Amino acid sequence: MTSISPRKILVTSALPYANGAIHIGHLVEYIQTDIWVRFQKLRGHTCHYVCADDTHGTPIMLRAEKEGITPEALIERVHGEHSRDFAGFHVGFDNYYSTNSEENRELACNIYRQLRSNGKIASRTINQLYDPVKSMFLPDRFVKGECPKCAAKDQYGDNCEVCGATYSPTELKNPYSAVSGATPEMRESEHYFFKLGECEDFLKGWTNTPGKLQAEAANKMQEWFESGLSDWDISRDAPYFGFEIPDAPGKYFYVWLDAPVGYMASHKNLCDKLGLDFDEYWKKDSTTELYHFIGKDILYFHALFWPAMLEYAGYRTPTAINTHGFLTVDGAKMSKSRGTFITAESYLNHLNPEWLRYYFAAKLSNTFEDIDLNLEDFTARVNSDLIGKYINIASRAAGFISKRFNGVLCEETYADLEWAAVGRILLISIGNKSDAIAELYEKRSYSQAIREIMALADQVNQFVDNFKPWELAKQEGKDAELHYVCTVLINAFMRLTVYLKPVLPKLAKDVESFLNFGEQELTWEYAQRLLVAPHSINPYQHLMTRIDQKNIEAMVEENKQTLAPVEAPAAATEKAATPAFEIAPIAETCSIDDFMKVDLRIARIANAQHVEGAEKLLQLTLDIGNETRNVFAGIKSAYKPDDLIGKHTVMVANLAPRKMKFGMSEGMVLAAGGDGGLYILEPHDGAKPGMRVK
Repeated sequence: MTSISPRKILVTSALPYANGAIHIGHLVEYIQTDIWVRFQKLRGHTCHYVCADDTHGTPIMLRAEKEGITPEALIERVHGEHSRDFAGFHVGFDNYYSTNSEENRELACNIYRQLRSNGKIASRTINQLYDPVKSMFLPDRFVKGECPKCAAKDQYGDNCEVCGATYSPTELKNPYSAVSGATPEMRESEHYFFKLGECEDFLKGWTNTPGKLQAEAANKMQEWFESGLSDWDISRDAPYFGFEIPDAPGKYFYVWLDAPVGYMASHKNLCDKLGLDFDEYWKKDSTTELYHFIGKDILYFHALFWPAMLEYAGYRTPTAINTHGFLTVDGAKMSKSRGTFITAESYLNHLNPEWLRYYFAAKLSNTFEDIDLNLEDFTARVNSDLIGKYINIASRAAGFISKRFNGVLCEETYADLEWAAVGRILLISIGNKSDAIAELYEKRSYSQAIREIMALADQVNQFVDNFKPWELAKQEGKDAELHYVCTVLINAFMRLTVYLKPVLPKLAKDVESFLNFGEQELTWEYAQRLLVAPHSINPYQHLMTRIDQKNIEAMVEENKQTLAPVEAPAAATEKAATPAFEIAPIAETCSIDDFMKVDLRIARIANAQHVEGAEKLLQLTLDIGNETRNVFAGIKSAYKPDDLIGKHTVMVANLAPRKMKFGMSEGMVLAAGGDGGLYILEPHDGAKPGMRVK
């Protein structure tokens, strides 16, 4: 095993928003991070894992108001729920904190002052929509109306989900407040901006530094640079739940400014508890390591805003940003009606959390690739790998050691006997994989690491089948061989447990007890150590059971919900009292010649993917028979990319190409809306790509 130098590492995961429960989609990230942190600690490094609830913003304020409690009471309750769920899945934060803390207030204000001193803050007056009933300026997502491009009703204030157009909320036709239903008024307000465009040279250099970002992320950065970096609005007007901006009464930091500072605040809180040097980790010339684990949907904030803020406020920047994909369940987006929108709490009511940790590890790579939780495969893989291949190694050997040899393992001298060579070679083979498996964990190639570990488990089981300890136990004069074979199996099991310990920490703890480790813990070095006489093991007790399909079914049933239609906002005026999802009046009459100018074609969705930095867009590759088209469609709220691939739909093929922030859109997908949902049009079976709709 290669000797390693000790490292000082700080690790964070994205901050969960304090406005909802943790679900299994969230857990992809926290389990991925926790495995990496546990691996680093197992290798003897100093590694701290911090996180916090993201607690500021208009949604928190409005939910607390709806529940009749203070925002502080809401976030305290949710913090307890989040902490419970993370602990249930053995996510071992060294500190789990809140962004609504004095440490975060102080750090956010100091960073803002430094940015201002360095000329990176500007202020200017902007026009903004104002709700006269709620007496508040409306964020984009809280304004709805008719799209200024295609006239689709009930669209958000920044993007049309029907035609994919982007615009300012002030451009909406017949806008209304999604909070009160009132018709908003146009008012002026002074806002503060971070001059992100002035940071472009630094960011180009930083994002292109090897190791900072994955290849997919670096490529996405180039697209954003080509589109141009705009100044970033970092202020919001009262009423707003957050931190007031220094020297700007009634102005508050936009949540995305103080949320990443929450990483620093949680670490500062930990340092104060443990007497650690906070500055050692965050100063400009720090030699410590800083890693952020995030989902690909928030890459824009973490790879552009965050390093720029740190750089121009005088702090170090991240060593690397590790980005992962999304989770589907049974090949589709999580669904409340199908029971696959599974909360962490409901999962824990029915299933062992380490089953999910193992399954995610077996799927996760170091790329943006989405992973799928196939419940049938989940059951089969856990039962086959963890129980059939791994746990059974211990159960097949431990009984003989306890009953025939009083729990004491054999002496190492047996390894010199000729018939014991196979066992010796097996243990050497397992130990020799130490560096290779460590490298896979280090670069987050967990699925490949699991394959390597299970291949070793296959070798051990082949050893069992070759020596058949149950037959040796029946033969006279075979005690020495039986003792040795079972001791080899116990040592092989111990070494495999070392390799699996980052993934299965609770099981590893139970194995340490079974192996009679006392206060001692398995470390990475035990992948090459031997347990021999006079060491004894404890009587074997079941370490893990198989998944029962009935428990899967019970979990799914518990999560099924009948989804009620979305209610329109309460009316504030006669005009606003009209239901948000009313049937639109028929448009003005057009001639057949006018209609025939619109070339509608059947299109097959050859590919679909998320658009980095876009809340509502999906990027579609449409096959229309003799060519493919790139189209951006505002249907992300209704569809997962994998749900769309292979479907047929209808598109406007002769729409003039339109340059959007994220690229060129070469057409429009037709979709219907009006009941609170959004539905792409699908032709009858038999319609082929390229056929014209007449």
